[in-house]
Amino acid sequence: MTSSTVPEMLPPAHAGREGAELHRVFRTGRTRPLQWRLDQLAAIEALCDEQEPAIAAALAEDLGRPPVEAWLGDIASTKGEAVYARKHLKKWMRRRRQPLPLAQWPGRGWVQYDPLGTVLVIGPWNYPFYLSMGPLVAAVAAGNCALIKPSELAPATSALLADLVPKYLDDQAVQVVQGDGSTTQRLIAQGFDHVLFTGGTEIGRKIMAAAAPTLTPVTLELGGKSPVIVAADADLDIAARRIAWVKLMNSGQTCIAPDYVLAERSIVDSLTAKIVDNMAAFRAQEPAPGQRIVNSRQYERLRDLVGSTSGTVVTGGVCDDAGLRIEPTVIRDPAPSDAVMADEIFGPILPVLSIESTAAAVEFINSRPKPLALYIFTGSKRLGERLIDAIPSGGAVINHVAMHCLVPQLPFGGVGASGMGQYHGRWGFEALSHRRAVLAKSFKPDLALTYPPYTDAAIKIMRRLF
Repeated sequence: MTSSTVPEMLPPAHAGREGAELHRVFRTGRTRPLQWRLDQLAAIEALCDEQEPAIAAALAEDLGRPPVEAWLGDIASTKGEAVYARKHLKKWMRRRRQPLPLAQWPGRGWVQYDPLGTVLVIGPWNYPFYLSMGPLVAAVAAGNCALIKPSELAPATSALLADLVPKYLDDQAVQVVQGDGSTTQRLIAQGFDHVLFTGGTEIGRKIMAAAAPTLTPVTLELGGKSPVIVAADADLDIAARRIAWVKLMNSGQTCIAPDYVLAERSIVDSLTAKIVDNMAAFRAQEPAPGQRIVNSRQYERLRDLVGSTSGTVVTGGVCDDAGLRIEPTVIRDPAPSDAVMADEIFGPILPVLSIESTAAAVEFINSRPKPLALYIFTGSKRLGERLIDAIPSGGAVINHVAMHCLVPQLPFGGVGASGMGQYHGRWGFEALSHRRAVLAKSFKPDLALTYPPYTDAAIKIMRRLF
């Protein structure tokens, strides 16, 4: 997932007061009670319901996104997280009793989930509402104060968040700060209790390095080249339709979009034709010929990927420099060393490569960095699960694309270069909580043999006990 650049970090002496003020609010204890948390989650739901037109308008201004995609990609997904957390939060917050070894009898042991304190959410530009507010759901469900730093590359949505969040949520405990990369560096230097960043892998490395001086733990939701394997026994009509649909969503600027397709040789021509047909059908009603790219830098990068490929462009490839638009493009069999096969594409360009077997697909994918998502299309339950087990990835879906992100019961996150840590649902609550071990003992019995000086007999007994 591509995001803005974060320069070298400023020292803490340059830090502002936002973090200190949130720390002060947290120490008052106002965010700990169940009711406060439920109120914030309900407020997020209300914001999604009542401000849908305003959110959709901001997303259209920033990204050219149609209202239905704004609803599905940013609004419904955010509300779904808040609804699920509100319904289950009381259960999540309960202490969990743990059995004790004989040596600790009598006593009680439990794990309780304490708020971390203050959480910094650094949002990206591609889903600027959802990927700012979704992490906020986890932060407030866990009883934390939170500060959202939206992406400056989505200025309309950033301004909308800065306006609406303090109107709906506790404006002392949940705040929004707008700004560019220098603002991000200044905030991290303040020493929050946790940083949750969504963006590109290279910037993720800088975020992690920036958090190191204050020993701030990080959750990094990054990206990578999420592959699709299409086996010969797959339903090609459905596979092509689902691949094309998600690939074109938000002009391909989605961190879990299908980045490239590996299809068995016997069906690759048919699958490619069906993907092309579906792309044309999905865009038949749109007035502009190409899909809008967020800015000139991203547009030029994507244009160069198309221009430099050794593969065959079977559809699309037309670029509009003035409008920053690129026609949905399918490239057949680019060389594995092509630029389009090197880094995450993050645009409406889809390479389709033929493979001899699913075993060859496993070898191909595993020779590259671990992806954020893996997609398998097959009519065989056994083959699907075998491929999932053979290929490491942040998440995986069999016979669909990207839908795991919309399931709050499932953890969402990357592995290796595609990310660190997971959230969504209970997983987000736990990620932004401290799992605190508590052992409660009674004053008696208080065995003298456990204290020095130790006799031989006492040592023998202790060895049996401990």
